[in-house]
Amino acid sequence: MRTARLLIAGLFISLHLHAQKIEVGGSLGGMLYKGDVSVRLDPRLYRPAGGLFFRYNATRSFSARLGVALGGVRGDDRLSNDPFQQARNFAFQSSISELTGDLQYNFRNYTSQPKVKNWTPYVFGGIGLFNSRNDVVRGRGMLNFPLGVGLKYEFHRPWSIGFEFGTRFTRYDYIDGLGDQTFGTTSNKLGQSNTALSDSYTYTAITLSYTFYKIVCP
Repeated sequence: MRTARLLIAGLFISLHLHAQKIEVGGSLGGMLYKGDVSVRLDPRLYRPAGGLFFRYNATRSFSARLGVALGGVRGDDRLSNDPFQQARNFAFQSSISELTGDLQYNFRNYTSQPKVKNWTPYVFGGIGLFNSRNDVVRGRGMLNFPLGVGLKYEFHRPWSIGFEFGTRFTRYDYIDGLGDQTFGTTSNKLGQSNTALSDSYTYTAITLSYTFYKIVCP
């Protein structure tokens, strides 16, 4: 009987410790596109986006995260000062959905001790899949490579709030629907894109998350 009680207590402690490593949350912000139609990030093109994530805090410094996000991007040649783009007069809107996994490094240690205000800046990098859809072309299951920075603060345990900026680098040149084949012929100079430059997009968001510090014993 004593052995059974010890086993149950050990199992409960183990579950309790692992629960403190589990964090779930959501994000709300927007996406910006960078590519042939907008060669730099333009806040005027900001479009809303949101997501959900699961984070496993393996150690005080390292975390692994799995996330999904939905949003959109857009671009318009009329916003450019480039005479070539103004003559091309191309505009687009694309929907974006993504599934990403990344590793996160916290510059400050997070601890589960009472009355400790946890906060830390962090960096992250990983790999993911995304879908892009516009009036010209639809792409599914393309690779992206998230890379970014963030800051999170545990304002009221177990709740944390944060801010994050991340770029999704891709090897895909049709997020904007503009490529060598967009207008049916590569002889149309206005229809050509820069094939040496793939499209990318950023996701900037405010995050809210919950850490499972306690397990209620059944």
